Amino acid sequence: MPPTTRPPAATASALTAGLARGPAPSALGMAPGNAGAALNAFILSCPGLVRRADGSGLTQPQDWSLACAAARTWPRESATTFFDGYFETARVGDGSTFVTGYFEPEIAGVRTHQPGFDVPVYGVPTDLVRARPGDATPLPDGRQPLGRYDETGHFVPYFDRGQIEDGALAGKGLEIAWVADPAELFFLQVQGSGRLRAPDGSVIRLGYGAVNGWDYTGIGTIMAQQGLIGTGPGQYPGSMQGILRYIHDHPAEGDALMRQNRSYVFFRENPQPSAVGAMGVPVSPRTTVAADPAFVPLGAPVWLQVDRPNVSGLWVAQDTGGAIKGPNRFDSFWGAGADARLTAGGMSARGQALVLLPKGALARLGL
Repeated sequence: MPPTTRPPAATASALTAGLARGPAPSALGMAPGNAGAALNAFILSCPGLVRRADGSGLTQPQDWSLACAAARTWPRESATTFFDGYFETARVGDGSTFVTGYFEPEIAGVRTHQPGFDVPVYGVPTDLVRARPGDATPLPDGRQPLGRYDETGHFVPYFDRGQIEDGALAGKGLEIAWVADPAELFFLQVQGSGRLRAPDGSVIRLGYGAVNGWDYTGIGTIMAQQGLIGTGPGQYPGSMQGILRYIHDHPAEGDALMRQNRSYVFFRENPQPSAVGAMGVPVSPRTTVAADPAFVPLGAPVWLQVDRPNVSGLWVAQDTGGAIKGPNRFDSFWGAGADARLTAGGMSARGQALVLLPKGALARLGL
């Protein structure tokens, strides 16, 4: 009897999560100002939309051509009619969404090592590579994993957070800056980009370079499991500010906590005047969301109806994030500064999400 073979497991995507046609965009109640900001962001996304393969399986590059051509000259004050005329909505899975927030942090840092600034900010290591086919088990999405080739030529996982903080990369010329507070750097890595401000007022902008290949672990979840999150004695708020205060109050325990997130982000100096997302275009406050590209086409508009009024409305999926995985999981961008830090740090919203797709895409998918 010939050997039996099992079909490969279906890669998780919007198609495997289930898809249903949603209401017409005209029924969503878009605010004109919100729609105008989303139209501006959509225009920036168009070069990527018409060129890149869509990992969600929902669209093909040519699907976006008509909308992108029309968007360039569409009056911003009539943006709601643009989305009504060129888009239809889809609900992925049951549409239940969880939305967090991110921002562009500014922390104390300098370009060269000096007293009081002893924590290195690393650029992308040259030995951080994807495995050659056959050298490692592919990831669920079919890509080869990130790691490095050791002295014997074997592919191994890349150094994790603890190993890097213990000096695995020291002396290799990868230091692009130095900061004063390791906990602030940790959260800058969580955000994926930010600014360093030196005592003389000069600023270094940092953009996302790469990640070491280890899965992201949310330390707030660990704190909650340990009973450290709450309003009782000895407990801390579950916001970024609360977690940061715990780390500062308990340096040894805080260091051990951060090391449980073995994921480590490397940076590049960013010459752009604003933060740049995964599509290579500037992200916009109160307009850009990070999403999982297996479930949302990067560059697509997204409608959120959630329990936080400042989050409900039209957004554009222009970024990704290590913790932003699965259907209807979004991270909303709020800009830079103290207000953005406060809003993003405490953001937790739940409700329903719809993805806006070019008209005709759903019919091709049989809906």
